[in-house]
Amino acid sequence: MGKVVHEGVVAEESAREGDALHAVLRRANAQDKMTLFRNRSREEDARRICIGRIEARKLDMKLVDVEVQFDGNKITFFFTAEKRIDFRELVKDLASTFKTRIELRQIGVRDEAKRLDGVGPCGKRLCCSEYLREFQPITLKMARDQQLALSPNKISGVCGRLMCCLAYERGLYVQALREFPRVGSRIRAGEFEGKIMKADIFSGTILARGEDGEFRVRPDEVTHTLRDGKWNPVRRDGATEAKPAPGAEKKPARPKPAGGKPRDRSDRPPREKGKGGGQRRQRDRGRGGDGGGRKPPGDGPKAKRNG
Repeated sequence: MGKVVHEGVVAEESAREGDALHAVLRRANAQDKMTLFRNRSREEDARRICIGRIEARKLDMKLVDVEVQFDGNKITFFFTAEKRIDFRELVKDLASTFKTRIELRQIGVRDEAKRLDGVGPCGKRLCCSEYLREFQPITLKMARDQQLALSPNKISGVCGRLMCCLAYERGLYVQALREFPRVGSRIRAGEFEGKIMKADIFSGTILARGEDGEFRVRPDEVTHTLRDGKWNPVRRDGATEAKPAPGAEKKPARPKPAGGKPRDRSDRPPREKGKGGGQRRQRDRGRGGDGGGRKPPGDGPKAKRNG
């Protein structure tokens, strides 16, 4: 049982590829609403009883949420723990109390925040609770690509992990930064020379620091970049004309025959038969099916004379 939030084309576009849409059976009637309300009340009782059982057995686990199946035939308890927990006795206690199927499912801290719901640093509802179905791996490189301060308080969510929204706009930043020289490299722009401190994609300028202080230039005003101790001119597409390193000159290629035809090997003398591999193959054929091995004792001419 659920609540309609999108309909029509919007719902089809919001469903990602590979995610199957659930079939709608019918609209909820008054009896369905009463069943849902009864299940919510049952979840509160199950939560209180489960916490008491956990404390009685001194299990190192934290109960996060309880979910009663709509038909009441199954109760699922979601919990978090730092290590593996043996909860077999706890399942027996809960099954004897509620007289139904019991499932205990261990989840992570990100799933915990998704089930508890809340408000993020942006002031909106948590993305994982609102529309995210699967969690993608988030790394610090995503924050660096967007030139964000690597402070845990600013890039971490309520779950204590890196915020999922760091992956939303990373592709746009990476594409925009391709038009700028690398941060930390030295550049020349007219009479200015210095080290790049920041690439501002919003204003389209580069902040660099030289001997006379800081200055700002546009990427198209950069004429040279320093690489391997040499100043290389910058092409219009943003790439530098790298000069070959000393000693790295390519060796002249071997001249090909005229017309591109393969070399004529008819001047070589023909190979004599009976030498090399041909002679060895003929000797192997004379041995029959023995495969080239030694003959077993007693089968040769000496054995006939002895007989």
